Amino acid sequence: MINTTSKRKLEHLKLCAESSVEARNVTSGFEDVILVHRALPELDMDELDLSVDFLGKKLQAPFLVASITGGHPDTFPVNAALAEAVEELGLGIGVGSQRAAIDDPAQEASFRIVREKAPNAFVYGNVGAAQIKEYGLEGMEKLVAMIEADALAIHLNFLQEAIQPEGDRNARGCLAMISEISSSLDVPVIVKETGAGISREDALKFLDAGVAAIDVGGVGGTSWAGVEVYRTREKGDGLSSQLGDLFWDFGIPTAASIIESKVSLPIIATGGVRTGVDIAKSIALGASVASAALPFVGPALEGKAAVVRVLSQLLAELRTAMFLCGCGNISELGQASTVITGWTLQYLTQRGFNVKDYSSRDFL
Repeated sequence: MINTTSKRKLEHLKLCAESSVEARNVTSGFEDVILVHRALPELDMDELDLSVDFLGKKLQAPFLVASITGGHPDTFPVNAALAEAVEELGLGIGVGSQRAAIDDPAQEASFRIVREKAPNAFVYGNVGAAQIKEYGLEGMEKLVAMIEADALAIHLNFLQEAIQPEGDRNARGCLAMISEISSSLDVPVIVKETGAGISREDALKFLDAGVAAIDVGGVGGTSWAGVEVYRTREKGDGLSSQLGDLFWDFGIPTAASIIESKVSLPIIATGGVRTGVDIAKSIALGASVASAALPFVGPALEGKAAVVRVLSQLLAELRTAMFLCGCGNISELGQASTVITGWTLQYLTQRGFNVKDYSSRDFL
């Protein structure tokens, strides 16, 4: 008997694969970010070092396949394909929310397959902030053990919860629980937004709470309010559908959220990352690594080879961008001169951030 949570996970996967679920009228902001071109890089492009150390694990490139799925038998081959591709390329991967496996232990195999197929990769677990009070520290330890996780992401999807008819809308006490888990769990804790971005105000709270990293999960990629629009329409829930439609693009775009979240913690740039140039821009703005989910849903349904092909294209694009910016490694890319323009400039200026520092690094 498949439980309600498990059924919902499969619904989400199918909607992401078959429907238009990305932000509609707001972008990630990467188009407002210009990497300053270096006409004479004085580098051998083939010798660039894309590797990076992230939360105690070495990655061959600064990229993670963001949390996508798990928790239903039909998600098993999807996670297997993703994990095999990540293992081959030396990258990282997150699993979908493990709540379904807590509610129904029979679903654990759909998550365990990730570690089985990627024994050497950086793998992180995943659970919602709305559930951590219910499951407690012991529950978090079980999630980590389930997939031998290198880290645990606590995702903040309260926009989706607010739209979802069966959503958990009680956010009280979550910060205290995040703090307790961060200080007690044996692996690093990542706080992860799921499409609405992180503000400086919240980033500082997470720093004080002792989290190990922040995943900005900004506007510009998958809109989970949008996903819920499709679900609620099918179920004839007019009110929830209208709410989802109104809040489809709500939040902070990814490029701005990276700068908002710079509080001396590693940053994962997620939300509308679609090219290797987006990855390069993310790192130049201050991210440690970038990640994406939606671009891999379709390929994962095809199999490992398709996922490897898409990932390899991204990494080739990243390598090219690094070369043209005169950056021999990821550390140098993090100091690349970058000009911020347009809406993103207006937003950050009004928020009080000094963006001129990004454009004149070579002269400082």
